[in-house]
Amino acid sequence: MGFVNILEGCRHNGVEHLVYASSSSVYGANTTMPFSVHHNVDHPYSLYAATKKANELMAHTYSHLYNLPTTGLRFFTVYGPWGRPDMAPFLFTKAILEGRPIDVFNNGQMKRDFTYIDDIVEGVLRTSDHVAQPNPAWDSAHPDPGTGRAPYRIYNIGNHQPIELLRFIECIEEALGQKAQKRFLPMQPGDVPATCADVHDLSRDVGFTPSTSIEEGVRRFIAWYSEYFRVAR
Repeated sequence: MGFVNILEGCRHNGVEHLVYASSSSVYGANTTMPFSVHHNVDHPYSLYAATKKANELMAHTYSHLYNLPTTGLRFFTVYGPWGRPDMAPFLFTKAILEGRPIDVFNNGQMKRDFTYIDDIVEGVLRTSDHVAQPNPAWDSAHPDPGTGRAPYRIYNIGNHQPIELLRFIECIEEALGQKAQKRFLPMQPGDVPATCADVHDLSRDVGFTPSTSIEEGVRRFIAWYSEYFRVAR
C-alpha cells in the first residue's frame, strides 16, 4: 500500500523519473549465478521478497498506463554507517564487543554480495539521472523481465564479488581487534545460501563501478560504529 501511494503521488504530480529500491531477495529459488535481471523471478522464498516483486509489477503497470518512467534497483546486502541496527553487521559488532556469541546460520556456509553504502549511493545517483526508456527490441513472444515496451527498467546493484559469511565476520574481528564466539545454526526459513549480482546492465548504462573492498568497507563501518556509540577502543 505504501508503494501504491508513491506511484499515485508520482502519477498526479508530474514526476519525471521514479527510482525505487527493490531487493536481491526477489531471486528466491533461482540458483543460476550471477543473478541477472533477465532471469525469471516468480518463486520468492519470503513474504518480503514477494512484496518487492509486487512493487516491480505495479511499477511496470504505472509505466505502461501513465507513461511514468520507473527504475527498480535490486539492492544486494547493503552495509555501512547508518544502517539498520537489526542487520548482521550491527548485531555481530554489538555481540562481539559485549562478549556474547553471534548466531551464524547455515553453519557459516553462506555467501553474500556485500555492497558498501557509498557504492550504492553512487549507483542510485547515476541511475536517477538516467531516465528509463522503452526497450524497442522487447518481444512479447520472448518477454525480457528486466525491460518492457513501457519506460521501465530493473537493474541489479551489487558488488559482484560474493564473500563467505565467515570471512565477513573475520573482517569485523580484525577491525575490532576481538574474536567472536560463534553459535552455528541451521538455515533460517526464507533464506538463501548465496547471492551474486550481475551488474553488467547498470555498468553499461550509467557507468556503475563498485570500488569498496570488504576489508575497507568493514573498517569504515567499525570506525563509524565506534564513534557513534562511543565505544572505548
